[in-house]
Amino acid sequence: MIVGRQKRTAVRRLSPPTFGLCCAVALFFTMLDDASGQAQPMPAQEQQLPPAQPTAPWYETLPAVAMDYKVIIDPGKEDCYFQFVNPGATFYASAQVLRGGDGMAGFAVRHPNGQIVHPYQWKASSDYQDQESTGGYYSVCIDNQFSKFAAKLVNLYITVIRYDKWDEYHKEIEDMNVGVENFTSTVKSVENNINHMLQHQHHVRSQENRDYNLLVDNKTYVNRWSIMQILLIMGTTTLQVYFVRKLFETKTGKSKTRA
Repeated sequence: MIVGRQKRTAVRRLSPPTFGLCCAVALFFTMLDDASGQAQPMPAQEQQLPPAQPTAPWYETLPAVAMDYKVIIDPGKEDCYFQFVNPGATFYASAQVLRGGDGMAGFAVRHPNGQIVHPYQWKASSDYQDQESTGGYYSVCIDNQFSKFAAKLVNLYITVIRYDKWDEYHKEIEDMNVGVENFTSTVKSVENNINHMLQHQHHVRSQENRDYNLLVDNKTYVNRWSIMQILLIMGTTTLQVYFVRKLFETKTGKSKTRA
């Protein structure tokens, strides 16, 4: 019979001086760790930045803005464009079809409050003007949904004019003790006439482009139709000559004799 021996672990007791020394060393390292932890800078809390304010368009401070675009509207599609207008400014938008299909498209304007101030009308050209706008983003839409196959080339013209800017300039000059009422009124009337001239030039230029595109389309149509007629006449003449020759053609066969 084999008897297993139990192993006893002997516990050695420390003397009081040694125990006190160990406690002192442990306390020293604990204080050192606390000091190093306090010396390290605490991570700064992330500062909550205020929400970014929406930036105003670059043209908001300008007295007048005029934009002229040529856009292609695919068949069965509708494209909308947005324009910011300052309160009290004059907003003007016009669209004219230059090329494509029947030469007409839908044009509509939606007010910033959501109301359609210019309903859709299937025309070759259309325009809208708001003398004193309440401000906001206007929506200008061009519709080509009635056309299933032909794309449209449309000339879009938009202007935003702030006549109140002249009053601000007038007040600034009055603060300088300079009276220029006549000059200000004259400049304002000149600006008004210039804006009307620009609108008229836009319509004339659009009409010129439309007429030019119509001439090019008619030229292409006439050339293609003429080539088709020439080919048809040549084919018909060839067939007539062939059948007339067949009428006068005689077969000369040799007679065979049987024995």
